[in-house]
Amino acid sequence: MKNAGGQRGFLMGDLARIAVFAALIAVLGAPGSFNVFGNPVPITLQTLGVMLAGAVLGSWRAALAVVVLLVLVAAGLPLLAGGRGGIGVFTAPSAGFLIGWIPAAAVTGLLVERAGRTPSLLRLLVACVVGGIGVVYLIGVPVQALITGLPLTEAMRLSAVFLPGDLVKAVIAALVARGTQRAYPDAVPAVHNERVR
Repeated sequence: MKNAGGQRGFLMGDLARIAVFAALIAVLGAPGSFNVFGNPVPITLQTLGVMLAGAVLGSWRAALAVVVLLVLVAAGLPLLAGGRGGIGVFTAPSAGFLIGWIPAAAVTGLLVERAGRTPSLLRLLVACVVGGIGVVYLIGVPVQALITGLPLTEAMRLSAVFLPGDLVKAVIAALVARGTQRAYPDAVPAVHNERVR
């Protein structure tokens, strides 16, 4: 059982991790974004940050990091790729992808937590693909179709162009998370969770 000082240190550590990853996702938007093949949803590096957050922070911390970022975006800070910000981004064709970052980070983290104290590179990769790609597309594509008035199949076809790049991001996120966990074993989400039991 934790004493008050230990609990305070735990909470401060969590807040620091959450803030760092919210900032990391924002920084990954700095290179900008670009649209291809007429798709109104831009390609950015920020989904890499979402995957990393899940793989390193675990489910609820990663989801909170994304929530913090999106709240700041809604408040008008230009933290999305291309300097976008403001409540209007949540009515744009990419709105579903942005909202999808929250469950994506949570699912990625949950899968890594389930992998135990020393998740393999393959398990990290699967977590990043299922959470960081599958969940994001599952929410983002139907919302894009709804907002643009496109048939769902057409929205799926347009979004397929993201897949190769997202797979590369998943590999990078898994490699970085594995390296982080080897260098700093306490970075493993399963270890974080043991401390709150």
